[in-house]
Amino acid sequence: MATKVKFGTEISLSEAANTIMAVGPEVCFMLEGEPGIGKSSLLKLMKEKYKDAYTYSYMDCTTLDLGDIAMPKVEKEGEEVQETEVKNKEGDIVGIRKKVVKEGMWVTHYAPNARFRLQDKKKVVIMLDEITKAPEPVKNMLLPLIQERRLGDVYLPEGSIVFATGNLTTDGVGDTLKAHARNRVTVVKVKKPRAFQTSASGDLEMGEWGLWAMNNGVAAEIIAWTKDYPQAMASYTDSSQGENPYIYHPQKQQLAFVSPRSLEKASAIVKNRNALGPDVTIATLAGTIGEAAARDLQAYTALADKLAGFDQIVADPKKAPIPDNPAAMCMIVFNCVMNVEKQNMDKVMDYITRMKKEAQALFALSIIKSTTKQALAMSNKKFTDFAVANQYLFG
Repeated sequence: MATKVKFGTEISLSEAANTIMAVGPEVCFMLEGEPGIGKSSLLKLMKEKYKDAYTYSYMDCTTLDLGDIAMPKVEKEGEEVQETEVKNKEGDIVGIRKKVVKEGMWVTHYAPNARFRLQDKKKVVIMLDEITKAPEPVKNMLLPLIQERRLGDVYLPEGSIVFATGNLTTDGVGDTLKAHARNRVTVVKVKKPRAFQTSASGDLEMGEWGLWAMNNGVAAEIIAWTKDYPQAMASYTDSSQGENPYIYHPQKQQLAFVSPRSLEKASAIVKNRNALGPDVTIATLAGTIGEAAARDLQAYTALADKLAGFDQIVADPKKAPIPDNPAAMCMIVFNCVMNVEKQNMDKVMDYITRMKKEAQALFALSIIKSTTKQALAMSNKKFTDFAVANQYLFG
């Protein structure tokens, strides 16, 4: 019986970044995905990985007009001038007399906008964000950049990369790209990142968005909430999510919805909830992630306010209270991962190893994938002893 092969139709944001950097000098990729999933953050991912190998240019195509791409400059070309020295009676040169012996022609060149960073004289990575929402004349003027790596009559340095982003046409937010333009790009769909996923050992570990959130200081309460409400990170393209009250739906009128972008904004509100007060907190959360998500998240913040704080944990790790509630354990784990430092790592390990095995596993799998805390953990004897004793977690 023949094996049926199912080809993947979506890639992750990190896979997209790696693909662009590997093949981008030859191919212009057009990344399509739902609103707010982090497409605009791709340039930051590339900068972090490749640093000074390139210079980087971000162009928000929704705000561009033709004059924002290149401006005309008029020059005379082909003119030949004969110069003759002018001398005084003593034979000293006192000037130069010029005579046009061949008339030139005035021509127009185009000077690229400085935002394209061509003046840096380095290979450049240019991100054409939301190109599908740009005015048609702007799209047309950018086509030589996509196809030939050329702006007017100025070519990009060899090895430069150009890529574009836009929303799915089914998102209903005005994204269009005509056939002749789409034929110049390789269109790839970017999937909505997950907050959590199951590890090879069967334990719960952080997904692409969860790791990003942890490494970028998103509130622990929000990260924990996405663990218990995985439907908040679901996609409307999944037919089973038609009644999901948290996510974006193109056919529904929504003031706000949950997305990676809106959760990052909600994090600032959650972190300042004590200063804002309960009424302002819930109102601003509802305006950021929608009312259903705001109400559910409010319950998490209320629970978090009753838990042992990080200072209490490191002050007395042997006696600081251990919660039984899975959501509470999750919040404490992420709070510890994000706040632990070299001087208190031993105390954090003393506390974590008092928790249930699933909380210990979540802590270990999270910190080992943290870009800012991994080295700290691997240099700590209590953590490495734990890792040796629990090798199955890292299989």
